[in-house]
Amino acid sequence: MPEPSNTSAGDADSRRGLWHAIRSFFDEDSELTLRAQIEEAISEAEDENASGEGAGNDLTSVELVMLRNLLHFSEHDADDVAIPRGEIIAISADATWADLVALFAEHGHSRLPVYRETLDRVIGMIHIKDVFGYLAAGRTPPPDWTVLMRQPLYVPQARGALDVLADMRASRTHLAIVVDEFSGTDGIITIEDLVEEIVGDIEDEHDDAPVELIVPIGAGMWDADARAELDDVAKAVGDPRIAEVEESIDTIGGLAVVLAEHVPPPGTVVTHASGWRIEVTAGDETRVTRLRLHEPEPELVEAEPG
Repeated sequence: MPEPSNTSAGDADSRRGLWHAIRSFFDEDSELTLRAQIEEAISEAEDENASGEGAGNDLTSVELVMLRNLLHFSEHDADDVAIPRGEIIAISADATWADLVALFAEHGHSRLPVYRETLDRVIGMIHIKDVFGYLAAGRTPPPDWTVLMRQPLYVPQARGALDVLADMRASRTHLAIVVDEFSGTDGIITIEDLVEEIVGDIEDEHDDAPVELIVPIGAGMWDADARAELDDVAKAVGDPRIAEVEESIDTIGGLAVVLAEHVPPPGTVVTHASGWRIEVTAGDETRVTRLRLHEPEPELVEAEPG
């Protein structure tokens, strides 16, 4: 009978090592939790892959990342995974059928929240399939297109992401409205947002190429997307003070809304306590989309008497 090769022996050792690792998960004397032991095994496998010594490890780097994301998925709540209020594309119930079709065409979304008067009063969602049926058949749309609305989920900010996913599966609804403690709209969650927490970003043909959210435009000014994170803005402008806020906000657009105490229209300039002036350059009645940052004026130092 032929002798086993060194490679076969190495593979067998790796399999035995993996088996011992799996058995250790159920060892009553182990001080680590099952979750911690799995995470430790993932870290060891990642180190082996990085050093090229993972011959017996049949999990790719992508699979290991997904396993780690899955382990931490339950640590997130709805507020963590939601699309922020400032990025929500929604339509007013008073909009015309033509406006509705145009908004679907412009943004390429399959679902749109529908609000009445303000984004804090989301009354339903409209699905592209219900609109396309009329367009494809050349039928006259209903006088009040809101009769085509479907009911979204409404979830509190603190509801666990795993629970939201279970809610979506149970109700067969792929859009959830995240509400704050005052029942206002804090953000929205799609089924894609939840899946991306595990598998990473999913980009399709409708997604725009990545762009810089904050860019210098000279003379102490920066052009910023309202979605830019405050910490990233602080790094870009070299002044950590602009990210120092008492309110629970994450973006520069959110900061502008807080400082103005309402959704400021284009042309509005608000001033941060640090002296930074934030000018709203684009937006509408429901959200701010772009801003211009002006650095603080240099402090005037009085000349000492001679």
